[in-house]
Amino acid sequence: MFNKLCDWATRLMVLWVILAGIYGYFSPAHLVALKPGFGLLFAFTMLGIGLAIKPEDFRPIITQPQYILLGTLAQFAIMPLLGFIIAKALRLPPDLAVGVILVGSAPGAMASTMISYIAKADVAYSAALTCSTTFLAPVLTPGFTWLFAHKFVAVDVRKLFLDIVFTVIVPLLLGLSLKHFFSRWIQNIVKPFLAVSALFIALICGSVVALNSARIADLSLIIFIAVALHNGLGLLLGYGAGVLYRFDLKRRRTVAFEVGMQNAGLGALLAVRNFSDQAALPNVLFAIWCVITASVLAEYWARRTPDSPAPGPEATGAPARAPGLTCASGDPQSQ
Repeated sequence: MFNKLCDWATRLMVLWVILAGIYGYFSPAHLVALKPGFGLLFAFTMLGIGLAIKPEDFRPIITQPQYILLGTLAQFAIMPLLGFIIAKALRLPPDLAVGVILVGSAPGAMASTMISYIAKADVAYSAALTCSTTFLAPVLTPGFTWLFAHKFVAVDVRKLFLDIVFTVIVPLLLGLSLKHFFSRWIQNIVKPFLAVSALFIALICGSVVALNSARIADLSLIIFIAVALHNGLGLLLGYGAGVLYRFDLKRRRTVAFEVGMQNAGLGALLAVRNFSDQAALPNVLFAIWCVITASVLAEYWARRTPDSPAPGPEATGAPARAPGLTCASGDPQSQ
C-alpha cells in the first residue's frame, strides 16, 4: 500500500510542480531560502534515478547502438538550434534567451519513459536514449549553451561542466553503485526515494517562481509563446526525424517524446547557478508545459493504437516494462 502511494506521488509530479509554483508566487519568502540548496536537492533526485535504473535500460545501447546514435543526434541537433532560433525570432531579452537555449541544450526529460509507456511507444528505447543523453550532458550541454548563448551573455563552459558532473553524473553513478552492491536493501527504498525526488524537483521549480515573483506579473506573453513553440516544434521535428530514419511507429513516437521533452529541471538549476534567476523561468514553464502536452499526445496515440504484445528483445534490444521514475523519469519535467 505504501509503495502504491509512493508511485502515485511520483506520477503526479507535474501537479506538485504547479502547486509549488503557485505557492512560490503568492508566498515567495518561504521558498526563496531554498536557493543555496538547489544543487543538493537536484543531486538527491539524480541519486534516486541511479537507484531506479535497471541493467536492461542499457541493453539497447550495446545491442543496437545505431538507434541510440540516431536518437541522440536528433535530440541535440534539433532542440539547441531550435531554442536559438526562437530566442532570436522573438527578440527575447538576454536572460530569457539564455534560458530558452538552456532548455534546448539539456538532455532528455526524466518523464519520457513513463510517457512512452502510456503512448504504447518503445519503452526500452526511451530509457536507453535518455540515459545516453544524460551521460553526454556534461560535454554537450555546456558546448551547445556556449555555441548559441555566448552572443547574449558570458558563458563559463567549465563551471557548467562541473555543475553537471557533480549534480548529475556523480550522484547517478553513486546510485548505480549502491544498487549493484546493496540491491536487496535498495529495492525496498527506491519508490519512497523517487517520491521524495519528485517533491524536490517541485520545490526547485517553486523556488524559481518565488525568486521571480516580482517579475512574473511584468512578463509578456512572448515567453509563453516561446515555450509552447519550443515544445511543439520539438515534438513535431522529433517525430519527423523518426520518419526520416525510417523507424517503425513505436520508435517514431519515442523519438518525438525524447526530443520534445527536456530535463528542464537541470536547465533551471544551471540557469540559477550560472546566469540569473530570470533565466530559470523558461525552464520551469517548459517543465510543466512539456509534461501536459506529452501526456495529452500520449493518450491520443494510445487510443489510436490497438493493444498488442509488448515488444520482445528482438525488437528493442531489451524487455519492455512499465516504468517508474528511471533515468528517463522529471523533470519537473520539468523538471
